Amino acid sequence: MKVAISSDHAGNQLRQFVKEWCLQRGYEVIDHGPQEEGSVDYPVYAAPVAKAVQSGVVDRGILICGSGMGMSIAANRFQGVRAALCREELSARMSRLHNDANILVLGERFTGLSMAEAILSAWFDTDFEGGRHARRVGLIDKESE
Repeated sequence: MKVAISSDHAGNQLRQFVKEWCLQRGYEVIDHGPQEEGSVDYPVYAAPVAKAVQSGVVDRGILICGSGMGMSIAANRFQGVRAALCREELSARMSRLHNDANILVLGERFTGLSMAEAILSAWFDTDFEGGRHARRVGLIDKESE
């Protein structure tokens, strides 16, 4: 599995944890930063992950900011991207099962490391159910054309 990851300044610590977690699971990780210290603008860092998912360069993406809301909004502007802000395991599982979410969004200010690990496990270990949900996911793409 190939995963793109990025954060803004408010998500840097959790990004490092998530990156290491992914590497330990054997995933290839493309880290889009930021590499520098200091305040950065989340839309600038959401875009490369959304574009990588949109183009199929990666299988999935992970975005992290302080609340997760800004990254979610920015990523979902891209056709074919289904970014889901998840704060616990059930939302992570359901985002994959019913919505085929291809980008997981986390908020560092709301998510401790043990919860992040549980969310990551649920999100990566859950497959899309398809069926009636595939039709609905298709409608999302059709409506955003």
